Amino acid sequence: MSTSSIDSIGTTRKVPTNRSKARLGKDKFNLPLTIVLAVCTLAVLVPLFVTVSMAFKTGAQAVEGKAFSLPSPLSIEGFIEAWRMTNFPVTFMTSVFVSAIAVAGAVLISSMAAYAIHANWERKFFKFAFFYVLAAMFLPFPVLALSQIKLSGFVGLDTPLGVGILHIMFMLGFNVLLLTTFLRGMPHELEEAARIDGATTWQTFWKVIFPVLSPMAATVGIFAFLFSWNDFMMPSMIISDPAMQTLPVVNQLFQSQFSSNYHISFASYLMAMAPAIIVFIFTQRWVLSGVTQGAVKS
Repeated sequence: MSTSSIDSIGTTRKVPTNRSKARLGKDKFNLPLTIVLAVCTLAVLVPLFVTVSMAFKTGAQAVEGKAFSLPSPLSIEGFIEAWRMTNFPVTFMTSVFVSAIAVAGAVLISSMAAYAIHANWERKFFKFAFFYVLAAMFLPFPVLALSQIKLSGFVGLDTPLGVGILHIMFMLGFNVLLLTTFLRGMPHELEEAARIDGATTWQTFWKVIFPVLSPMAATVGIFAFLFSWNDFMMPSMIISDPAMQTLPVVNQLFQSQFSSNYHISFASYLMAMAPAIIVFIFTQRWVLSGVTQGAVKS
């Protein structure tokens, strides 16, 4: 903000206040922060550059061990071999199936659970359910791995479907926390108006609550996709059929065959992580928007 004053010739000019001066001071170049951001950026871009560079090299160029040199000429033989050795179409569709189950379940189940807890917060049972779900966040999968493997095999869910269901369950606590926090900032008049119009609980949720939740639900869905797509430990332990494994696991299973063929290894890694990178690039604004709105509303 600034105040106005009249100089000797009658011209009005703005005089910056203390708040304006403080804001100008904050806008100055911050060298330590810039250095930290530069280091973090390089920590991401350098490995990505090496991956892309090695993936497009020939076998002879990759053996030379010059990771930072550009491929000359460009070659796609690594991608062709990785496509064949990993049976990419099948493993890719398996990963897509698992991620789709995880995303759909995370958005729908977490939204309904968060609304039920929010609408019945005064009841002890729902408070207990909220903290019970949150407690699951402190139980990592390795601690429960043996019991989950036994149980999944016993009920016949040692399949990609079982992995998708487990992804939903292990993300439930975090997702419910985000969505419940978001709902606490929602005006109660919206729900009350729907009730007055005769809407049932189910109609109120789908026609009033869920549209309001859409920014945070999109954030939950994106986090669910990234978690599910990149997960290695759970599919490797739960899925019993090697032919139905996801891309991260298949890359590890074929690691011995890639040990001396670095261009095939990096081509396979690039093919596996490309979908996650593309999804994040095009959806990062929803992630930032959802997290920011949740933080402000809380």
